[in-house]
Amino acid sequence: GAAACLCCAATFGSERTTGVTTQDPQQMARVKKLLQPGPEHQKLEAFLGSWITESSFFVNGQKTPAEKGEATFRWQMQGRWMVAETKGSMMRMPYESFWVLGHDNTKKSYVITTVQNVDTAMIRSEGDFLQDGKTLVTYGQMDEYLTGEHDLIVKYVFRFVDADHITIEVHDLQIGEPNTKVLEIAMTKKQ
Repeated sequence: GAAACLCCAATFGSERTTGVTTQDPQQMARVKKLLQPGPEHQKLEAFLGSWITESSFFVNGQKTPAEKGEATFRWQMQGRWMVAETKGSMMRMPYESFWVLGHDNTKKSYVITTVQNVDTAMIRSEGDFLQDGKTLVTYGQMDEYLTGEHDLIVKYVFRFVDADHITIEVHDLQIGEPNTKVLEIAMTKKQ
């Protein structure tokens, strides 16, 4: 389609500096494969659907009472890019977020970008599944509003417990080795 043509034009537009030409069938086959969704994208289907969420913070290792919400995951671009919309409350305040997630074939990693109604930041993370195939771990950066620190490393862990349960953990790695989990979201699929 037109998008593939644009991508190929961008990829091969500077063959003088890259040494890649559109006449090379092996290069074209490699690029074509990079442009197509694959098994990594199919793994994201576990997110599809509507979910009930329960969010809890961890302060000094102590879990706060869960606050309820909901999340909906759907394909924005079938088999390629998924979006999620969440609503609920956090710290007894209305909370909404919007995610875009997918697998970047060129980077060979899962990528997630999130915006939320409680701040003006755009949070991005990337990573991969662990060998168990049931745990997606991504790393990103975020700013700490209270201290003014920027680009702190954060780990996100998505545990696919079963078809009806996913647990999302947010870990603040600046805390130190133990007790880095600062937020946990338990998702249960709506029946």
